Amino acid sequence: MVLGVVAFFVMLGFGVVVPVLPVYVRSFGVGYFELGLVVSAFAVMRLVANPFVGKLIDLTGERIILAIGIGIVAVSSALVGLADSYLQVLLLRGAGGIGSAMFSVSAMTLLLASSSPEVRGRAVGFYQGGFLIGGMAGPAVGGLLAGISLHAPFFFYAGTLVVAGTVGLVLLGRHHRDPGAVPEPARPFREVLRDRRYQSALLANLAQGWSAMGVRSALIPVLVVEVLHGEPAWTGIAFAIAAVAQTLALLPAGRFVDTVGRRPAIIGAFAVGAVVMLAIPFVTSIWLLVVLLCVYGVAAAFMGTAPAAAVGDAAGGRGGQPVAVFQAFSDAGAIAGPLVAGLLVDAFGFPAAFGSAFVLMAAASLFALRMPGLPPRPELGADAVRTA
Repeated sequence: MVLGVVAFFVMLGFGVVVPVLPVYVRSFGVGYFELGLVVSAFAVMRLVANPFVGKLIDLTGERIILAIGIGIVAVSSALVGLADSYLQVLLLRGAGGIGSAMFSVSAMTLLLASSSPEVRGRAVGFYQGGFLIGGMAGPAVGGLLAGISLHAPFFFYAGTLVVAGTVGLVLLGRHHRDPGAVPEPARPFREVLRDRRYQSALLANLAQGWSAMGVRSALIPVLVVEVLHGEPAWTGIAFAIAAVAQTLALLPAGRFVDTVGRRPAIIGAFAVGAVVMLAIPFVTSIWLLVVLLCVYGVAAAFMGTAPAAAVGDAAGGRGGQPVAVFQAFSDAGAIAGPLVAGLLVDAFGFPAAFGSAFVLMAAASLFALRMPGLPPRPELGADAVRTA
């Protein structure tokens, strides 16, 4: 519950900044390449910092790293609003990426460690619901603040982060754990790496980062304007409707992941996502695109909960390093996806670019066939072994 509230405030502020950042960076008189560097700096520094963050969490604990990470993003965001040069903005956004890695890895590690396997999918779903709701509300608030000043959204972001950090420090106890959870022994990272559940989760997160943050986010706005000849605003409308569908699906997705299994959730969701990605470049109307994005959104609810729950199952009680590497795979996909997709569009067209997402998602679905089923549920007895 607490981490879901923290996630809401973090994503609310981030969503406020997203629509304003490109205009703000351009106000320094730089070109689009320099704008791209600012956007990439945040993601690249997240990727670079992830392995180090995992080790820090294993040494000092999730709560401390979470608070420090939120503090870094808050300070860097406020300073971006005060920046008087492009170089300052670039360096500060990079620092924000480091703080973001610290927050997100520590929050997910704490979430997985403090929830028992029987409710882990629902816990992840609630946490992601906070992100989604904050992300939907943020751009609307950002548009209003941008009308006042281009600097205001960055100060607002810093404020929401202060709220998130305060909530985390006050309400997250040093050993915040589900009362019904049985402590799980932590496993050495080398053992976790050999676990098929973890391997499947890594591939799934790479495919999801590549497809959702890379191909979908980068190419659908272009598809709407250049292929479907729609107004740019339709992209925002389509994404908002799909986000609502994903949010509504999170609770049943979490319940499915906990009761039926991580394995069937990954197999089914990534298979559906792969088919949607293959179909998107052939749509003939914006409304058909909206329908496909909603189907993808429902599948994404399962794609987000099942792999994360599988990481918790594989890592045991404390797993800062496993969670950090898991997140790094998503970040790598989000960084490489737009670049490769852009090259494929230039060389072969939209079907080839979306086909790259299809290949990765289909591979994630097939690889999950190697996963073991759920362990016996204690309340059902040793004979209640789930084969899913």
